[in-house]
Amino acid sequence: MKYSFKNDYSEACHPLILEKLLETNLVQQNGYGLDDYCKSAEEKILNLINSPNSKVYFVSGGTQANLILISAFLRPHESVVSASTGHIFTNESGAIESTGHKVHAVETLDGKLRPEAIQKVIDVHQNKPHQVKQKLVYISNSTEIGTIYSKQELKNLSEFCKKNHLYLMMDGARLGHALTAETNDLKPEDVAKYTDAFYLGGTKNGALIGEAIVINNPELQTEFGFHIKQKGGMLAKGRLLGIQFEVLFTKNLYFDLAKHANSQAMKIKKSFVEKGFKFLSDTFSNQIFPILNQNQIAQLSENFDFYVWKKIDSEKAAIRLITSWATPDSIVDEFCETIKNLKN
Repeated sequence: MKYSFKNDYSEACHPLILEKLLETNLVQQNGYGLDDYCKSAEEKILNLINSPNSKVYFVSGGTQANLILISAFLRPHESVVSASTGHIFTNESGAIESTGHKVHAVETLDGKLRPEAIQKVIDVHQNKPHQVKQKLVYISNSTEIGTIYSKQELKNLSEFCKKNHLYLMMDGARLGHALTAETNDLKPEDVAKYTDAFYLGGTKNGALIGEAIVINNPELQTEFGFHIKQKGGMLAKGRLLGIQFEVLFTKNLYFDLAKHANSQAMKIKKSFVEKGFKFLSDTFSNQIFPILNQNQIAQLSENFDFYVWKKIDSEKAAIRLITSWATPDSIVDEFCETIKNLKN
């Protein structure tokens, strides 16, 4: 069987999570997120981001988190601005549009939104009340093409959004990888400070399932639980999510797992660099996008699975390689050796 570099959720979960689930299996707890484990996980997260007035909510997945957050924050005539590579625009089957909210997709060079790009959307939507009103800016960190936001970039976005009465929301499905990338200068408390809401992804970083939504803006916290329930996101056995995040945020496990994934990706990146390959984007997280010709892609495909991400020209394409918290050294070494032996 080929080893898969298609995603970072091919494995189930970190063994410590399984151990905790077994250890607590017969302990009776309240349902719907009112259990001791959810309370403990929330406390750990609030301490991590140094934001005691934020509120934490646990849901099962990233699309669900995006859908609930955006539909809860927007009034019927309001819309959201996203990079054209944004998950809500490319990979969620119109989930946001299905709730009646338009997604304005902005082309970017590196997957990151900047104030000037958002301003262009606002400028062409001045015919009120005949056009939808932009109200929320959606960003991902790391982005869908593996790039990350700097502290200054996030601060600039935050200031722009406040000036223009926009909410700023961060999709954090791979936030652990962004915050542990070697070029990162953001801290967890910076994310809480500069966003109205974000989430810490567990599904792609060692959990079975789960995302921890954090709402920092007090006006957006009001009755948010109703939106979770109405959209089917409130698990009766909420403990399943609480236990996982309690384990992930004990002894720095969440960030250690992300660091491992990043490190493995960087080893592979180095092999491509040494061989002279170029990349679709310059990344330092657990996603890399080397550009190869069709013959080289075929050679790699003999023993490894990955996505051919974007056609560059008639001969070349960028592939996407993603490493995970569980990617072993032996596989990375084998893959790097294959890269060294690639023929034109």
